[in-house]
Amino acid sequence: MSEADGADAALRLPPAACAVLCQDLPRAPHLDAAMQAVERVRRSLLGEGLLTVNLHLQALAGDSAVPAGLADEVVLQRIWSSLPGAYPVAGSKRKTMTAWSRHLLVNAEVFVGEGENALAEVFDDHALITSLGLRAVVNVPLLDDKGRCFATFNALGTRSHWRPADIWLLRLLGTLATPAVRRAALAHSPGR
Repeated sequence: MSEADGADAALRLPPAACAVLCQDLPRAPHLDAAMQAVERVRRSLLGEGLLTVNLHLQALAGDSAVPAGLADEVVLQRIWSSLPGAYPVAGSKRKTMTAWSRHLLVNAEVFVGEGENALAEVFDDHALITSLGLRAVVNVPLLDDKGRCFATFNALGTRSHWRPADIWLLRLLGTLATPAVRRAALAHSPGR
């Protein structure tokens, strides 16, 4: 999404959300506390949905044998979920290299999918997603210090269409969650 795409989108955060993001989030002692704070804001502003964070394991491993984007598949491991009954922590999935994985994981660009057909095109578990009443997704790449996607911040909502301000909010929440996710990712890195 370019700046022009969101130029007409006013992102306004209520003081209660700002308090959580400016006071609670920086003081969160671990990933779960940080993500609980982020999820409180997401839910209060966007309503029912699902929020997960997945590590991009090849990026974390620094797999120099296979340059980013040239592997046939990638492995994602879930390290946080707002609905652990349906999407448990530590679950992992192998994804083949598709337009979605190139866009999000290799090019580190936000992916927006709206409607059940869009979900079915990119997610093998689309039946579970729609059974939970979820109709749209925003995947935000979380970037390391070299601008590479090391994790994904994945928000699904009950709406079938996102407003530009919703997408900007989710991008902001992902960016604010990045330090906590990075600390957790370091604990998952090989050799630790």
